[in-house]
Amino acid sequence: MPGGRLTQQERQQIALGLADGLAYAEIARRLDRPTSTVTREVMRNGGPTAYRADLAHRATERRAHRRRQAAPRGAAATPPAHGRDAEAVREYEETLTTVFIQQGTPKMMARVMACLCVSDTGSLTASELVRRLQVSPASVSKAVAFLDEQGLVRRERDESRRERYVIDDDVWYQSMIASARGTLQVAETARQGVAVLGSGTPAAERLENIARFLDHISESIVRAADQAREVLHTAPAVPPDGEG
Repeated sequence: MPGGRLTQQERQQIALGLADGLAYAEIARRLDRPTSTVTREVMRNGGPTAYRADLAHRATERRAHRRRQAAPRGAAATPPAHGRDAEAVREYEETLTTVFIQQGTPKMMARVMACLCVSDTGSLTASELVRRLQVSPASVSKAVAFLDEQGLVRRERDESRRERYVIDDDVWYQSMIASARGTLQVAETARQGVAVLGSGTPAAERLENIARFLDHISESIVRAADQAREVLHTAPAVPPDGEG
């Protein structure tokens, strides 16, 4: 099985496979690559509908260039925690960032979110984010302000009185509840249109059906989030033999 980075020719084959409607697994089989490699490549470069081989190749070269510039000179770099593959962690962080962007999060905010998610502490200072993301302090400040307003991160002071930005496990619960509220607001607005358009008319019936559907979805989201909330605060079960 070939190793190393994808070549430009392989990226062109991925693009052709996507255009033909092939599944990631089939594209990977034709390239003799792991399915995860193809999935990660597509997701961090626009997704299946926006993937472009030439743009993906240039983006990869730019990322590699930034990493070379950011690499410590002279003294050896600090070894990754827990024996992790540093390159694999970087690639995963880029994949997670892409998914956040596809869900509607602005790019810089998505990068900060992903960076916090993959940190073991779940919290970083502004200077740590600047160093990790290789961006300006102003970019980090703007991103954190946005995420704070959305309730996705919170601020706290550490023992050195430095401000730290924290992503809590419960943020995912709060995000689901906010999504349910937004869905319910659409339902309420749709129902208002019934009176305006006249009860019994085709347009009014359409809006009433939309409202009833979204009511159900909103209630289901809240119920499921409440039932599953404790999962966010429970350590994963470990098999008796201690193996995952």
